[in-house]
Amino acid sequence: MRKDTGQVFRIEDYRPSDYLIPQTGLTFALAPEETIVTAQLEIERREGVAPGTPLRLEGDELALLGVAVDGEPLDASAYEATSQLLSIPRPPRSSRFTLTLVTKVDPSRNSSLMGLFRSNGVYCTQCEPEGFRRITYFVDRPDMLSVYTVRVEAGEDEAPILLSNGNLVETGKLERGRHFAVWHDPFPKPSYLFALVAGDLAVLHDEFITASGRKVALGIHVEHGKKERASYAMDALKRSMKWDEDIFGLEYDLDVFNIVAVSDFNMGAMENKGLNVFNDKYVLADEATATDADFANIEAIIAHEYFHNWTGNRITCRDWFQLCLKEGLTVFRDHEFSADQRSRAVKRIAEVRTLRAHQFPEDQGPLAHPVRPRRYREINNFYTATVYEKGSEVVRMIRTILGPDDFRKGMNLYITRHDGDAATIEDFVKAFEDASGKDLSQFALWYHQAGTPNLSVSTAHDAERGEFRIEIEQSVPPTPSESRKRLMHIPLAFGLVGPDGNDMQPAAVDGATVEDGVIHLKKRRHVVRFQGVKERPSLSLNRGFSAPITLSVEQKPEDLLFLARKDSDLVARWQASTTLFTQALIQGFRAVRGQKQAVFDDALVEAIGEIAADASLEPAYRALALTLPAEADIAREIGSHIDPDAIFIAREALSQAIAQRNAGVFATLYEGLDGGAAFSPDAESAGRRALRNVLLDYLAVGEGAPDLAVRQFETATNMTDRAAALTVLAHKFSGHEKSVAALASFENQYGDDPLVMDKWYQTQATVPGAGAVDLVRSLTRHRGFSLSNPNRVRALIGTFSTMNQTGFHRADGAGYRFFAETVLEIEKRNPQVAARLATALRSWRSLEPTRQAAARDALLSIAAPENLSSDLRDIIERTLA
Repeated sequence: MRKDTGQVFRIEDYRPSDYLIPQTGLTFALAPEETIVTAQLEIERREGVAPGTPLRLEGDELALLGVAVDGEPLDASAYEATSQLLSIPRPPRSSRFTLTLVTKVDPSRNSSLMGLFRSNGVYCTQCEPEGFRRITYFVDRPDMLSVYTVRVEAGEDEAPILLSNGNLVETGKLERGRHFAVWHDPFPKPSYLFALVAGDLAVLHDEFITASGRKVALGIHVEHGKKERASYAMDALKRSMKWDEDIFGLEYDLDVFNIVAVSDFNMGAMENKGLNVFNDKYVLADEATATDADFANIEAIIAHEYFHNWTGNRITCRDWFQLCLKEGLTVFRDHEFSADQRSRAVKRIAEVRTLRAHQFPEDQGPLAHPVRPRRYREINNFYTATVYEKGSEVVRMIRTILGPDDFRKGMNLYITRHDGDAATIEDFVKAFEDASGKDLSQFALWYHQAGTPNLSVSTAHDAERGEFRIEIEQSVPPTPSESRKRLMHIPLAFGLVGPDGNDMQPAAVDGATVEDGVIHLKKRRHVVRFQGVKERPSLSLNRGFSAPITLSVEQKPEDLLFLARKDSDLVARWQASTTLFTQALIQGFRAVRGQKQAVFDDALVEAIGEIAADASLEPAYRALALTLPAEADIAREIGSHIDPDAIFIAREALSQAIAQRNAGVFATLYEGLDGGAAFSPDAESAGRRALRNVLLDYLAVGEGAPDLAVRQFETATNMTDRAAALTVLAHKFSGHEKSVAALASFENQYGDDPLVMDKWYQTQATVPGAGAVDLVRSLTRHRGFSLSNPNRVRALIGTFSTMNQTGFHRADGAGYRFFAETVLEIEKRNPQVAARLATALRSWRSLEPTRQAAARDALLSIAAPENLSSDLRDIIERTLA
């Protein structure tokens, strides 16, 4: 566990290292408990640095066995070594020399899953952000680019597969049943992209022919018996490679591309050059074990890690403050890929839902930070929705402002200028300015300023003069350490929808710059006037979710209903129905808090039935339009004095009203969607299943009996339908004998498949009500559960703390106390996972006073131990600040 020094890193303190390491040679003599690593580093003094300047290399829990310079062992008096640092006060005065280091590491005891560790007998590395220093002493920073040659030695029986970055250049046999492989990566890379995998694995082979005719050998390595479940991942990889050539002109550059799936992994996946290491949940899938959401995630994450080959690997980050330069940009690229593979509108709505569920709360709480942070105490804690999801939105806005042609020119210029470089956000923005001739200096505030902008919008229509007026005022709420905000450049896509449902095309006569259906807001207050508007239009705002903002709009419910039925922009159309749901649920919440019955507008309830039956809309869209906002979404909109029980009651009442009013329509649709065709993971088929399962949820509520869900559970031919039916039974009929029987049946069938059992844990972790705490506590003692496995922890503890509002936020604080105990127990094994779990309490101040006090007590109990890891202490102290 890394000691918490309390050091704060600031972007203004960056300076280049005194030494470079142009060549790195590594030899691994692998053994489960005592792996010997020999590093041969070509050290080069940077130009302008004085001869004899001390050389310092970072370590983390390392045991140093030997140090040599130019082949001559150093006397112990010539260097200073701890487990965290190696310092040579008086290195050779020559400009270049070779430093050889021998270290010892214990992969089997490395439960942090950083550096070199073992997962089910497979040796594996994870080095981002600072895991390489757990392997050998190094100048472990992103701008230290080096060409790596790696020799891996292991027992042939234990590890017949030996992998590292780059191309395989040599293999051979050694004494005592051991063998070796030598890998060379010709492209300079930072240490965080180093990777090694060794073990006994099955391999799915394929190949890809690049646009220039080069043959690339592809391999996906998985546990034995699971190779067939990697087929979809291989297909997604090949489609990603082709898409990147077609859309961005980027061709793969090595002779081989390997993916390895491991069962113990802190992240979703890692883009190491030529050797991507994946959490196995994002590789393994078939219809019997994976849901449609699993297939979509595999497609997206395979693409994301592959796309990093250029946006992250060939061009990397100068420092960790530039993390969004690789992550936000690459998320944008994988979003575009998925949109092209599936329904663009449905994919965009899914992105918006994710942003609102994860990034907006981050912006509104104590953990708020800019897309490019200015300071950090623990970099592990900045792999956030702000860096990834909001970072992607910023890139999307650049495309909106420039247009697709200039955006592509900017991307081309950025790649050409910075290939082989460690770049900054300024480098990225400058490429687009130079390619387009546009000034993006005000827009760049999106990278540097935290918080979600809000636009207050009012309208006026003068029928006699034929004028429609839009008045917009922007504001950005204060965030920690940033009370005064500067004005942003916000590209706001809009439409004026006429009474016939068609978009009007009037010209703006004054006000803000309006181009191609986008209002470019740059001042605090804008007034835009349109002439020739004889009939009052309905205003459709933030079409396509053109900017990650919130809207406060003076808009009548009948206008929102009209837009929900007629808007040509499906994202805005979905937003209209979601806004109506949200307003109704907030009114219902207030009624429940006032000990009154929640009553809902008949027009809204009827409109939902119309949308469900509208065959002109694709099923996947209808599934999203029928889905009520989550309880956490409603809590975010309410803002303060949150009572999760009241929100739950209001949401259940609205669901009941919709189900009862539209029972006949829903039943007919449900039965009609049971096509009986062979399973396919394609978007159209997945959309039909999504709509059918949303309808199942409503029908189960309306009937008040489990029979329909039981029938679907027992007859389902795929995991999507089976898991959906199980969720309905567990949530709507908790404790019913048929619910208990279904849970037992699922466990009996899939008990030996950890990834499928994660769905079983998740389903029970989200059972609403006060009894959830005891249920989840009992599941921590289940034979398949382990606090050492991040997937199990996220499935049970993570799901409970983020998605079970009534259980986690139990009024007596039992949920918080259990959570605090569990986080501290997990922290002993894996500080990274514990720190990410702890963010579940980031919005504790928005709760009503009783829960707020209990949540604070839980946070204080987590903060109490003196030896708390830097990862967890950083999160807790910022949350309490």
